[in-house]
Amino acid sequence: MKILMVLTSHDQLGDTGKKTGFWLEEFAAPYYVFKDAGARITLASPKGGQPPLDPKSDDPGAQTAATERFRKDPEAQAELANTLTLASVEAGDYDAVFYPGGHGPLWDLAEDPRSIALVEAFYDSGKPVAAVCHAPAVFRHARAAGGRPLVEGKRVTGFSNAEEAAVQLTDVVPFLVEDMLVANGGQYSKAADWQSHVVVDGHLVTGQNPASSDGTAEALLKLI
Repeated sequence: MKILMVLTSHDQLGDTGKKTGFWLEEFAAPYYVFKDAGARITLASPKGGQPPLDPKSDDPGAQTAATERFRKDPEAQAELANTLTLASVEAGDYDAVFYPGGHGPLWDLAEDPRSIALVEAFYDSGKPVAAVCHAPAVFRHARAAGGRPLVEGKRVTGFSNAEEAAVQLTDVVPFLVEDMLVANGGQYSKAADWQSHVVVDGHLVTGQNPASSDGTAEALLKLI
């Protein structure tokens, strides 16, 4: 069982001068769900190497059992520091793909031609595709085989407009995940802010927020 995890390489939070990147819990929780299930995990990002960590996800209040485990796991830290470039990975080499969130993907992975092609290749071949929190941004330009938006007519979730407003970044992000999914024809649903909510439609799996990280990974495993 081989799972590809794709992380952002983008570290600038719009024009704020602040840093962003991937959200630690959204990487660590799925990573250990997969690892404990015996999966072989490959990490990749647009630029390769160490992906930028959203500094807020490193705050004491954002820590979980999975993030604490990661902090004590030099092997996992070494893997993260040496992600492959997206250009060097092929969908055919893996059984599923998982995209952790953080605000970074809104800027790079949502627009990256290689990422879009990977999503489409995994989906078209019937392999599970999962994304959590802001990572459903990767479906913005992805198309199904017939050329329609990949999420059109499908049940999906992702970081809600209310949650974006709660972190006061509505006017900073290039687009709102909820609005984009709806505009692309997705049947969007959400739970209360910060509560776990995972949606599975065929072999497409989406999670709403950081609290959904474990559940999104577990749902992906069931499809493999």
